[in-house]
Amino acid sequence: MQIGEKIRNLRVQKNLTLEELGERTDLTKGYISQLERDLSSPSMETFFSILEVLGVTPEEFFKEETAGRKVHYKKEEATKYFDEENGYELEWPIPDSNEKEMEPVLVTFQESGEYKQFPPSLSESFIYVLQGSIELRLGETRYFAKKGESLYYEATESHQVLNHSRGKSRILIVATESYL
Repeated sequence: MQIGEKIRNLRVQKNLTLEELGERTDLTKGYISQLERDLSSPSMETFFSILEVLGVTPEEFFKEETAGRKVHYKKEEATKYFDEENGYELEWPIPDSNEKEMEPVLVTFQESGEYKQFPPSLSESFIYVLQGSIELRLGETRYFAKKGESLYYEATESHQVLNHSRGKSRILIVATESYL
């Protein structure tokens, strides 16, 4: 892989535009475009400045991926967060999923639990109910789904998911990255 292509891939992964990377490195977007197309070579100082903004060390940048991309994730790699006040637990089975196109999240609701309200975005979301039943508030409309049922929607309106069971509910949410 060429250096420029790798810089471009890292920039896209960090969801930065050419202009944003340029602002953070005091470089023009035209110059960064030339670097990404391997039409120009950066000085060491410029290269290190770009890597710092992209959040990688030179060692990480040049490390060859011998085993390819990670495909299999074990249960112990998952990260969890519990919000006692709102009565839900989040589990990310793919720890670095926030840097990917899709983000799967397992949500376990306690009785009367509710997930935060999200503002409108360009993301798409899929919800599969694993246990109990839930309510999706999408704008002014309410949708209900129980175990074994799914919801799929474009998040162009504010939205929130709440437990609609007398006991626990558990769902899998897979959302695409928002580009607002």
